[in-house]
Amino acid sequence: MNDFLPRAVLLRLVAVLAVVLVPHLARFPLWESLLLGAVLMWRVLAILRQWRPLNRWARIGLTLAVFGAVYGAFGNIAGQSAGTALLAAMACLKLTELNSRRDVLVMVLLLYFLLITHFLFSQEIWTAFYLLACAVLITSLLVEANHPDSALPWRVTLRAGGRLVLQSLPLMLLLFLLFPRVPGPLWGLPADAGATQSGLGDDMTPGDIQNLIQNEAVAFRVRFTGPAPPSELMYWRGPVLAHFDGHKWDAGYLPEGEAPPAETSGESYRYEIVLEPQRRRWLLALDLPDRAGLPPDSSLTGSYQLVSRNEVRERRLYQLVSYPHYRMEAAELSPRERNAYLQLPPGFNPRTLDLAHGWRAEGMDDAQVVRAIIERFKGKDFYYTLNPPRLGRNSVDEFLFDTHRGFCEHYASAFTVVMRAAGIPARVVTGYQGATRNEVGDYYLVQQSDAHAWSEIWLPGRGWTRIDPTAAVAPERVQKGISAALENSGSLPAYLDPTRRGFRVMTMLRARWDWANNQWNHWVLGYGPDVQQQFLGHFGLDDWSNMILALTAGISIALGALNFGLMRQFLPRREPDPVQEQWLRLRKRLRRADLEQAPGEGPLDFSRRVSRQRPDLAAAIEQACALYLRLRYLQAPDEAQLRRFGELVAALRV
Repeated sequence: MNDFLPRAVLLRLVAVLAVVLVPHLARFPLWESLLLGAVLMWRVLAILRQWRPLNRWARIGLTLAVFGAVYGAFGNIAGQSAGTALLAAMACLKLTELNSRRDVLVMVLLLYFLLITHFLFSQEIWTAFYLLACAVLITSLLVEANHPDSALPWRVTLRAGGRLVLQSLPLMLLLFLLFPRVPGPLWGLPADAGATQSGLGDDMTPGDIQNLIQNEAVAFRVRFTGPAPPSELMYWRGPVLAHFDGHKWDAGYLPEGEAPPAETSGESYRYEIVLEPQRRRWLLALDLPDRAGLPPDSSLTGSYQLVSRNEVRERRLYQLVSYPHYRMEAAELSPRERNAYLQLPPGFNPRTLDLAHGWRAEGMDDAQVVRAIIERFKGKDFYYTLNPPRLGRNSVDEFLFDTHRGFCEHYASAFTVVMRAAGIPARVVTGYQGATRNEVGDYYLVQQSDAHAWSEIWLPGRGWTRIDPTAAVAPERVQKGISAALENSGSLPAYLDPTRRGFRVMTMLRARWDWANNQWNHWVLGYGPDVQQQFLGHFGLDDWSNMILALTAGISIALGALNFGLMRQFLPRREPDPVQEQWLRLRKRLRRADLEQAPGEGPLDFSRRVSRQRPDLAAAIEQACALYLRLRYLQAPDEAQLRRFGELVAALRV
């Protein structure tokens, strides 16, 4: 093959590589993004100014340096992040030795591999369409690389690349629908599969949840079977936090084993959750889930937290039944549990301790202490705000006695500390509160901005009881959602601010986009063994043998149709004959009157026979036949004559 490389081909190669790399740049270390940009720029200048490729030793040194830098940044060279970073770097470094058509073909294959790595990080709709467009660009390069002469016009290569990708789509769809699915993702992600997803964490410090108000990412979607509970009952239970070090709450001691039986009453709610991947073991559930309907690989811990056997590394669907009215663990706490739920760090928050001890000294019982702190929060000096002042070492003291401004984690933390100081076992529960109904798809959306924290206290005879101190300060937060609670604060992000111009239109568009994402998640990303069997069962393909048979037959038919289409491109094509087409049209009209041209009968003999059998048509048929013979055999037809012939045929009334 000729190794001449037109400048246009090389520039197109660099441009396509840049387009494929763009989504990855935010995932790479800054030094690598700058390096990739520098290599691409150097290659463009080398093409335009006809610089020689880097010498061998410079390339080897640069390759080793990049290899070491990637290893130093990630601690290895395998896995999702490190492997992708190394592949992207080596693909760019390949540009430094690009001097033959074979090198271009290697680069094209590297681009296909690099394209696949995007699905390791995102499987959203926009990703699929973006990568489909990139596949057209890469395939166009493949067409260009196999053209031995000068560069083809870019419109020609794009058209060829698009046609090839379009021809592959039916086969791709066939394989997607019929190829037997296995549980879990198509490839297993290693332990370093990206950083933890942003969102609710396993611990809580002042400011953690208030920062999530800026995060409009989806936490999970919920579809109820039947009516949904009111917003004030939508407490989605997540991590339970028992240990406090004066600044941060974490799990600390939590009861081991299964949760003790809980007493439930009132109406139950059956629902389905599609949980976004968060690379943690806990699952979200409407407080309180029925243990009889738990997913098979999950359990309720001793603190009634729903956890999975493995980390949630991919989107997960599960069904639950919950009872919002319940009483859990009414029996007496063990000494170990009581000590754990009364734990406070020594030397912290002395004013809060004095406050609780003073209430006890006044003879207040548990219920009176709870009412006292709630009434304190209801006072006019306490505010629910996204912009509370920074707190120091004695954060609860400063919040209760000085600043009086905080978000839900400030109120839940302060309330729990007061309860413990008063000798009442207490703990913090984090999760989400409320949900937004998507009218388009008739399901509920819970976003990271719905993250919430509340408290649970243990009362004799009642067990663990939920107390949400935020509801005392901002009841709108529980009844109508975060946007209602902060509507007049001036600190709401644009996507939650109903007073912002165009809010209704943007809300409607976001609802439709989320509905489309939900359908994509269910039918494409969630197309696992169960959904495949359910879908193919409508066509009688409900077992593996039938699926494989249908897959084989479908692929054979698709490949046969593709081959037939390709063969047709090389068949000789007949040029259209407008004169003959009009004559055939005339014969078709006469056929209605049983006047058929016999085999071997010429046009002139046919017109004479028609004139004898139908004298009323004699003048018209003789005139049309004379014009046909002249245009067919005597002279090349022009537009006026063809139009005249067509008018004669159209005017023929049989």
